[in-house]
Amino acid sequence: MPEFSKILIANRGEIAIRIMRAANEMGKKTVAVFAEEDKLGLHRFKADEAYRIGDGLGPVAAYLSIDEIIRVARDSGADAIHPGYGLLSENPDLVDACERNGIVFIGPQAATMRALGDKASARRVAIEADVPVIPATEVLGDDMSVIKSQAAEIGYPLMLKASWGGGGRGMRPIEHPDELEDKVLEGRREAESAFGNGEGYLEKMIIRARHVEVQILGDKHGEIYHLWERDCSVQRRNQKVVERAPAPYLTQKQRETLCDLGRKICAHVNYECAGTVEFLMDMDTEEFYFIEVNPRVQVEHTVTEEVTGIDIVQAQILIAEGKTINEATGKANQSEVTLNGHALQTRITTE
Repeated sequence: MPEFSKILIANRGEIAIRIMRAANEMGKKTVAVFAEEDKLGLHRFKADEAYRIGDGLGPVAAYLSIDEIIRVARDSGADAIHPGYGLLSENPDLVDACERNGIVFIGPQAATMRALGDKASARRVAIEADVPVIPATEVLGDDMSVIKSQAAEIGYPLMLKASWGGGGRGMRPIEHPDELEDKVLEGRREAESAFGNGEGYLEKMIIRARHVEVQILGDKHGEIYHLWERDCSVQRRNQKVVERAPAPYLTQKQRETLCDLGRKICAHVNYECAGTVEFLMDMDTEEFYFIEVNPRVQVEHTVTEEVTGIDIVQAQILIAEGKTINEATGKANQSEVTLNGHALQTRITTE
């Protein structure tokens, strides 16, 4: 596969600029897209070329229009599309559209995304891969009496989770049966608004838990590395606020166990490119439970880059060009991916 000369970034703001920097350092041209409301956005001016999208669609729908993204990619002569995070980054329909138009999608295959991007489907993959999961329902239907019965079977307290997307959208803690109906409907509305899909499920809530995740890179040749873990337990309204790498409370044995579980799930689906496998650690039992896979780069990828010395975005691009994971990371094997020091990321909220 030839190297890319021009990459379109199907995103905006900070992550678009991050990808542009990586591409520029590799000598590749970049293409930005912007909604009318973002005409003064910095990402527009950081790119080599910029095109307005979504005439009349509004500031969010513009970036969710696959037709518009493909139109600009074709008109600009882009070889590849990088989706960043959020927006279309977990939408397999964009991957299919890229394939139909001879454009490389920098990310997992559509089939992998369909298996893992939906949290309910990802649970089934984890079970098949023999990775522990938290007791949960299947995707909820519309019959509230059935939902109440399913909730009672698992037992309160529960957590409602959206099947698609991330960022805490559609999540609701449910501590008592009399909260169930309102919170399920409320969570569905939020998920529908955020992701265009209101599907969700109920999961047993672990009261004393740490949130810890494993960074994965996989190539097109069947090789998968983990880049160790990040702790993201400090959260506000289910939104991560503080990220740390590595997780300071894990022993080396626990760290290796966790990272092997993350790698195991991704190996089960022949994962390509960057992804994150998220787990809850029960503080009382010290057991790990699979939560979900994010089949994309994450906001907090930078803390892993700091402690491993691997540029994850450049690795994504190289893997999409067909390079081996050895070539993409400069590491001959998994044992060469070592941790050096500690890194911390804190997010500023608009509150």
